[in-house]
Amino acid sequence: MELQNGVVGESATIGDLAQEVNRVGVISNTARVLASARKAKATVVHCLAEFNVDRKLMRANAPLLRMIARSDPHLIAGSSEVALVAELGPEPTDLISSRQHGLTPFPGTDLDQILSARSIKTIVATGVSVNIGITGLAMVAVDLGYQVVLVTDAVAGVPHKYSESVIENTLKPLCTCLTTEEVVGYFEGQTRDA
Repeated sequence: MELQNGVVGESATIGDLAQEVNRVGVISNTARVLASARKAKATVVHCLAEFNVDRKLMRANAPLLRMIARSDPHLIAGSSEVALVAELGPEPTDLISSRQHGLTPFPGTDLDQILSARSIKTIVATGVSVNIGITGLAMVAVDLGYQVVLVTDAVAGVPHKYSESVIENTLKPLCTCLTTEEVVGYFEGQTRDA
């Protein structure tokens, strides 16, 4: 979720979040999860945020969205800011689901259709931010009937202690919480059993 140049990479606008992503190792841990998922032939979907220059598809119905709407154009569709950080791909087999409004990757996007058309029942979530996007993803996914595995060392939010508290008190009741090592081990087991 949103592991993009303009969110956590070289063009990041929220410096504290980008620093936390680096401190936690979100990119390297996500890269390991993706490599093992691809090897196991699991579907990899990158959920991206992007906007048109005029932002007409974006509703400014929350303080954060109003701030984005008023700021200099950022995460413009087709720009390098929207692209994934280089370590994550995308690979030719990966899929992209983009949103131009809202805070989570399901409403108003093709994500549910992508997953249900492939009979996917479990989502393995990495990315940012625990504050809003990851938490929203988990809640909506559970409401839609998916199981969610949260890769706890491949997500980040700010401040760190708050993020830890959200994982412990909000996300653990909704998600199966595993580390990168545990998820990679699972996918490696799938590869051996195939």
